[in-house]
Amino acid sequence: MIRITSDSTCDLGELVKKHGIALMPLKVILDTESFKDGVDIAPKDIFAFVAKTKMLPKTSAPSIEDFVEFFTRQLKDADEVIHFTISSKASASYSCAATAAKEFGGRVRVVDSYALSSGQGLLVMKAIDLLGEGKSAAEIEETVNALKEKVNTSFVPDRLDYLYKGGRCSKMEMYGANILKIHPMIDMKDGQLGVKKKFRGKMAVCIKSYVAELKASYPKYDKRRCFITHSNADPELVELAKELVKAEFSFEEVVETVAGSVITGHCGRNTLGVLFISE
Repeated sequence: MIRITSDSTCDLGELVKKHGIALMPLKVILDTESFKDGVDIAPKDIFAFVAKTKMLPKTSAPSIEDFVEFFTRQLKDADEVIHFTISSKASASYSCAATAAKEFGGRVRVVDSYALSSGQGLLVMKAIDLLGEGKSAAEIEETVNALKEKVNTSFVPDRLDYLYKGGRCSKMEMYGANILKIHPMIDMKDGQLGVKKKFRGKMAVCIKSYVAELKASYPKYDKRRCFITHSNADPELVELAKELVKAEFSFEEVVETVAGSVITGHCGRNTLGVLFISE
């Protein structure tokens, strides 16, 4: 039997339990206390901490020893494991997981998603699809590695406060964006985040521009699924995004998920992304 596992940063929500995906939690540090993403900390705790302290939480990858223990547990009732990590350019998780995998004689394969949030989750779910088709671990690994560069991992933040606190934009850019209602489209290329475009206006207006940009940029795409992932965004904004995506694209399913504590800690509340695999 092949088991599909992932770092907790895949933001797959209820799909994790439905498909039996085991998660390795990354660590979230609030001041001097350490918590496990998705286990004993939730996004609301992040918002409360930042509001109180004006500081961002810190995050850290599981250790090599943590991964050895994790893989050992997974192999108790599986022949092979395929584990997906957050981008190696965003965390040391891949390095630690790959080192730990060497202890298991080829029974553990580690995939650097070169993505995060449900961009990483798209590859996890593609692996689940391939597993259902009866593909081998080697075939699954080869297929998802070939798809990494085709994953659209992007999002639009409401405010730049969290990005500024995390050193991802200057104070001038933050103030300018908040005053002028500028919302950047943050896009992941080669495993790293960067600004692809800037939209101006209220978030609803920007989400319309964002979806239009995605449609223009990706005329051909994998129609299997699309994720709309957000950090506790306003319900009206989420519904708008769903309506726009269903009107402009032809996905078999559009799945809403909520970002976990690690992702939320870097982007702030009301951030929203539309993620899918292009062709």
